[in-house]
Amino acid sequence: MSLSLGVPAASTHGCARCHTPLEPGDLRCAVCGLAAPQGRAPAPQPAQVLRCTECGAAVSYSAEAQAPKCRFCGAVTRLEQPVDPVDQADWLLPFEVAPEQADQALRRWMATLGFFRPSDLSRAATVEGLHPIWWAGWLVNADAVVSWTADSNAGARRSAWAPHAGQTQLPFRNLLVSASRGLSLDEALELAPYYRVDRAVPAAQRSAQGLGPPDAALEQFDAQRSGARKIVNGRIADAAADALRQGVIPGSTFRNVRVAVLLRGLSTRRVALPSYVLAYRYDGRSYRAVVHGQDALRVTGTAPIAWGKVALLIAVALVLLFVALLLTR
Repeated sequence: MSLSLGVPAASTHGCARCHTPLEPGDLRCAVCGLAAPQGRAPAPQPAQVLRCTECGAAVSYSAEAQAPKCRFCGAVTRLEQPVDPVDQADWLLPFEVAPEQADQALRRWMATLGFFRPSDLSRAATVEGLHPIWWAGWLVNADAVVSWTADSNAGARRSAWAPHAGQTQLPFRNLLVSASRGLSLDEALELAPYYRVDRAVPAAQRSAQGLGPPDAALEQFDAQRSGARKIVNGRIADAAADALRQGVIPGSTFRNVRVAVLLRGLSTRRVALPSYVLAYRYDGRSYRAVVHGQDALRVTGTAPIAWGKVALLIAVALVLLFVALLLTR
């Protein structure tokens, strides 16, 4: 996917060595580490946030919202005045799923979870909370030289595997990287591929355009881009390994894929991604699900296991094993 949101990802200042864009507040280049020039725009002033005492997520503070509980996990939040500036999203993706559609999506998802879930889950579960929230993410563009080693079935003669190695250049465009502390990495990876980033609008237009439900919260960016480099690099490395399997590494089956990524350019945009976090209760226990804010077919979360069905299957397997042993005597 290759598209543009229409403005530069960072300031017009770039690194003197590698020309990577520099953001306000960057002390060094996020790619090569060269010190940033003096006299650039100052970092934004710290703003108050609501911090969850359990998951650590931070959302924008509004005196009118009066939200004492975390939108992600339901734990108590406290008002915090950060010492360092907290980055804000530059772009918002609009909600395209209404709250009632999110509730219906949860019920449909429950009905498709398979045999080992309670048969009455979609009917008996009680939704205790439905919270619209924009979670934090980076939209990353990068060019990289990727060195790799791997084993594959190509060229294997008497052995099942043969070693291979190489180097290639790969572009990464609009790669979504989670910056959220409220969503787990698995949840973010489930949702990220289905966002329509070409529909992003400037965050300043949030109120004017009605981009989401009035009570939607906005997660803040805890880590500066330079401090989040490890997260971004890890996601780029994972994406590079996936790309290598799609035709760069010879063969059709692979193992021990290892990559080393040398970035030649890195630009990031801070985006806020719409979702609904739903808390529901079944048989006295609480669970959480997350519904995609632009595609109601995409739902992820936790659900109860029907241990009675598991025990029944184990019992049937033991009986069949016992019968098989009797027949072999």
